[in-house]
Amino acid sequence: MTYVGALRGEGLLIGSADGCELGRAEYDIGGFLNHTKAMVASGELRMHPGSLKRAFGRVDLVLQTDTGMNLAVRFSGKLLAGGSAAAHVDVTEGLPTQADWPR
Repeated sequence: MTYVGALRGEGLLIGSADGCELGRAEYDIGGFLNHTKAMVASGELRMHPGSLKRAFGRVDLVLQTDTGMNLAVRFSGKLLAGGSAAAHVDVTEGLPTQADWPR
C-alpha cells in the first residue's frame, strides 16, 4: 500500500436514507493506494457521544465535509464503548483522486 495523504477537518454526518442530521463531526482520514491501484481510506471520526451512539451501526452514513466532499463512511467496529466520542471508520465512496490528496 502506498500512502497518499490525509484528510482532516469537520463536517456534518447524515443518514442518506432518511436525510437525518446526526451531528457535527471531526475527521482524520488517511488515504492509500492498494495493490490494485484503487484508493482506500480509513481513520477516526469524533463527535458528541450521544450523536455517535445514534449513528453507530447505520449503513447509510455520509459525511458532508465543510470543504464540499460527500464521503460515504461505515464504522469498522462491531461495538461502541459507552460514552465514546470517537470511532474508526472506513470511507467507501467520495474520495478525491490521488493527485488531489493534501500531503
